[in-house]
Amino acid sequence: MRVLFISDIVGSPGRQIVHDRLADIVAQRQIDLVIANGENSASGFGITPRIAEELLKLGIDVLTGGNHSWDRKEILEFMPHEPRLLRPANFPDGNPGSGLYVGTAKNGVKYAVLNLQGRVFMTPIDDPFRKADSELAKIPADVAFVFVDMHAETTSEKMAMGWYLDGLATAVVGTHTHVATADEHVLPQGTAYITDVGMTGPHGGVIGMDRNGIIAKFLNGLPARFEVASGDVQMNCVLVETDDDGPRNVAGRLRARSIERIRFCLD
Repeated sequence: MRVLFISDIVGSPGRQIVHDRLADIVAQRQIDLVIANGENSASGFGITPRIAEELLKLGIDVLTGGNHSWDRKEILEFMPHEPRLLRPANFPDGNPGSGLYVGTAKNGVKYAVLNLQGRVFMTPIDDPFRKADSELAKIPADVAFVFVDMHAETTSEKMAMGWYLDGLATAVVGTHTHVATADEHVLPQGTAYITDVGMTGPHGGVIGMDRNGIIAKFLNGLPARFEVASGDVQMNCVLVETDDDGPRNVAGRLRARSIERIRFCLD
């Protein structure tokens, strides 16, 4: 099984490169499942119903979120009606939507996607580790592939989650910082891991936003309106391949054979 994860899609440049490149990538790489983080897809902050539908129609099977999931008020009513649009599962009970989705990939394999959010230097919501336990317990036994998007600020919290879920999930990937890390590897119990997949959007600014506004904010400390940057548009992804014929992990699910960090550029 070959699974593509597209990291934090930022604004219209990020959506454009997904529009232009995804179909060819899926065909050339023989991708069975596409997951993407879309919490910055609406001008860098949040996601709208229209954009969510647009991204899903492009061939993304599941959209994950993070601390910006709620930035657009219209998403609050939409999210409960679109189960493929996730938000972190460890937001308090009663919030719209869900952090877990179970589906069937193109190759017939049942999969689950779990979205979690860290608490270090972020909003102190519910414990993502204990929430991971309770959400994984809900996944049916016939689900062979479990993917976790850990949306967090610090490398230590993301690494801790990777080790915590080693052997329980097929892949744990970090998002949120918009800067790709070079530590992709498969953990001892068969879980593919990377601390941060990076960003899909304009790398000509500062984590996707226009660099002049960001620099001014650092210089004067005054409130500022940030705009999405332009230039050097990249699609940062990882490709996770499973070991379908080998032994299962301790949870009885597929082990990862490899995780490959990939960068595509806008032609």
